[in-house]
Amino acid sequence: MDKLSVMHAYCRIVERGSFARAAEDLGVSGALLSREVKLLEESLGCTLLTRTTRSMSLTDAGRLYYEEALGILDAVGRVEDHIRDGAGRVQGHLKVNASSSFGQMVIAPILPSFLDAHPDLRLTLSMDDRVVDMIEGGFDVSIRIRPAMPDSSLVARRIGIMRQRIFAAPGYLEHTGTPQSPDDLSRHRIVGFLLAEHLTEWALSGPEGPRTVQIDPPLRVGNSLVLRDLLIAGQGIGTLPDFVSDGPEARGELVRLLPDYELPAPEIFAVTASRLGMDAKVSAFLEHLRTALRPAHS
Repeated sequence: MDKLSVMHAYCRIVERGSFARAAEDLGVSGALLSREVKLLEESLGCTLLTRTTRSMSLTDAGRLYYEEALGILDAVGRVEDHIRDGAGRVQGHLKVNASSSFGQMVIAPILPSFLDAHPDLRLTLSMDDRVVDMIEGGFDVSIRIRPAMPDSSLVARRIGIMRQRIFAAPGYLEHTGTPQSPDDLSRHRIVGFLLAEHLTEWALSGPEGPRTVQIDPPLRVGNSLVLRDLLIAGQGIGTLPDFVSDGPEARGELVRLLPDYELPAPEIFAVTASRLGMDAKVSAFLEHLRTALRPAHS
């Protein structure tokens, strides 16, 4: 038995006034209870119960242990009840980490409706374009966009997919011409994304199969929103994720290039630190996020 089980058994013995009756209640043998109480007494260095063939009585130490054990068991029960009652409620402090662009363009717009639906929730949204240490940062969930998640102690759940396409501004294309094939890209100014795996080469899939285009961007930035603004300002050609490019493309500020060619589509992962499952607040947030992603990114 563990210590709490021994406490529970001891209290039952005292309340029932008999090892045999307590053993029957607990579904164990009287010999087991006798042995556990003896070990308990040895660990405490005192006698708790005086026993004869016909009677049992508490020593002063035994009465004190009984009273304190009741308090401990009652406190443990209250904690367990509180946890069970709150397990299904969206409450507490939710800490979320995401990249700057994803946080601003996807998460921030859905926060008002999420918080309105869960008024008892506190939320911290941290935005960082570098991969952070979830344990050190105390984050409940981190949203990461990658081709695949490496094996680790973290748990990654796929919640969507992101399209990556090539864009330039109409003004840039009027001045330099529109590339008609991947080979034409070598004659253009490329704006590169520092954190992308395709900084110096673009792996394209098109009508004639896969193509790899080597690039050497003279301008490199570490934020998708800055890259978007540079492209809109006519500074060159670059790749953007769909959650960043959809608006400017719809408004005519950016033009999609080489539409018959696709870059690899990274997946959107929700990463948690625990393998024991998500609590209610994390589950509610991810379901809200999945709903927002579903029309355009699933």
